[in-house]
Amino acid sequence: MPLPKWLAQLNKRTFNKMEIKRGKRPVLIHLGRSSGKEYHTPLDAHPVEGGYIFIMNYGADSDWVRNILSAGSARLKVGGDEVELESPRVVTKDVALPQLPANTKTPPDFMNVTEFLQMDIRR
Repeated sequence: MPLPKWLAQLNKRTFNKMEIKRGKRPVLIHLGRSSGKEYHTPLDAHPVEGGYIFIMNYGADSDWVRNILSAGSARLKVGGDEVELESPRVVTKDVALPQLPANTKTPPDFMNVTEFLQMDIRR
């Protein structure tokens, strides 16, 4: 089971804001599926051939995942640049892990993360 929802809420309200201020992590910019409001979510963005893979520590039911799947696109701010992403899809561990660079830190087994979000760079 992915991490508990209460921890996701704590991160969203507290730690995400601190991470964005620090400016050291990639930030996924996406629109709310109901509100249309722009959200900024700091995440580890793992570059792969033609796009990025994101680890869904809280599962596919997380707001940011649902927003992106609904919108079909997002932007990623990484290293001062912004990249347009499209074609979001949930992929299994068996599909995601072989694409990641060998030195990528993946979630420990006890977290039981089995799904990842993969997106392509818009050309």
